[in-house]
Amino acid sequence: MAVTPALIKELREISGAGMMDCKNALVESDGNIEKAVELLREKGLAAAARKAGRIASEGLVLAYIADDNTKGVVVEVNSETDFVSKNQEFRAFVEQVAQQAIASNATNMDEFFKEAWNFGELETVKDALSGKIAIIGENLNIRRFDKIEKQESGRLVSYIHGGGKVAVMVYLVTDSSSDLLDEAGRNICMQIAAMSPKFVSRDEVSQEFIEKEKEILMQQALNEGKPANIAEKMVQGRLNKELKEMCLLEQEYVKDGDVSVTQYLGEVGKSLGGNVTVKSFVRYETGEGLEKKEENFAEEVSKAMGN
Repeated sequence: MAVTPALIKELREISGAGMMDCKNALVESDGNIEKAVELLREKGLAAAARKAGRIASEGLVLAYIADDNTKGVVVEVNSETDFVSKNQEFRAFVEQVAQQAIASNATNMDEFFKEAWNFGELETVKDALSGKIAIIGENLNIRRFDKIEKQESGRLVSYIHGGGKVAVMVYLVTDSSSDLLDEAGRNICMQIAAMSPKFVSRDEVSQEFIEKEKEILMQQALNEGKPANIAEKMVQGRLNKELKEMCLLEQEYVKDGDVSVTQYLGEVGKSLGGNVTVKSFVRYETGEGLEKKEENFAEEVSKAMGN
């Protein structure tokens, strides 16, 4: 498969790695994006690039919960500049998008954009976005949303950090209706905001994911010069450490490093007279996975292609 500028750009946006590193990884993987990402991770290039601050931060994320607490939504709306994200017109629009999304039956963004806009006559969501772009004078985008709908007793709780840089919503399952549940939910939301877990527990981690991580960690160890037999022993330890960081319930509780999140919830349950469990959560960070605007991007791609 030919390695094109568009393919290099796509890999760079996914991994945040350098242009030439992306090109070389694509050449080595014969244009396979997923394999190229793995190669970058094995070489430690993707992780290093993420630390270099390539993630954009323009726009807002918002968590919105229905008044009856039966469902909630987290949305992200992007802007070109951080200045616009503080604009009251923009913030009001983001709240309308959240209200639209919580009532929506759309299963993807294309369907969502075609829906009738709930805050204007005969106007679609796409039309509403275009109109807001014209008013604000900057390119905007409704990027994504995720909903949680309660299936059991419990409570939806949300938390916004940094004025809209991170939004979290958690679904706690319990029979209790105590005010302590809201406090516990907020504490768990703050944990998720700070520690960015990918899963609630190991039960959610697929065997395919584990096998793929083992392959990557094995290659990392071999690249470090470790003999194969030593590398194999290192992989399981590194995998366990990685899963502990990825799984919310196994993380150290940020407000008390002596206990895990599971132990903290156990203490909450005792206070409430019942069990408290995390059913699911959503965490959005503004601009995650997006690349900041670069004036010389076309020139950089051209150089990488050898033009």
